[in-house]
Amino acid sequence: MAVFRLQSLLSNAKQLIKLNGKQQRDIPKGYLAVYVGEVQRKRFVVPLSYLDQPLFQDLLRRSEEEFGFNHPMGGLTIPCREEAFIHLTTRIHI
Repeated sequence: MAVFRLQSLLSNAKQLIKLNGKQQRDIPKGYLAVYVGEVQRKRFVVPLSYLDQPLFQDLLRRSEEEFGFNHPMGGLTIPCREEAFIHLTTRIHI
């Protein structure tokens, strides 16, 4: 069941990227914009390969729990502190 849920989560994240493609013309190919923060949200541009990383997938699960797939910023919104996001992304090896 967990594998199906993860595949569904990744599929929905990729669909969100496609839906917001027009808004993300300034994003290089192979990257996506995410909005990070608990109250104030800051935009980060991350490689698509992060979608396959377990640490990043944990963030996606938290995002799904809080927002479902209705993200208030129009892009993928991740509800965590900016410092925690930066720390996590420095630990991801791609």
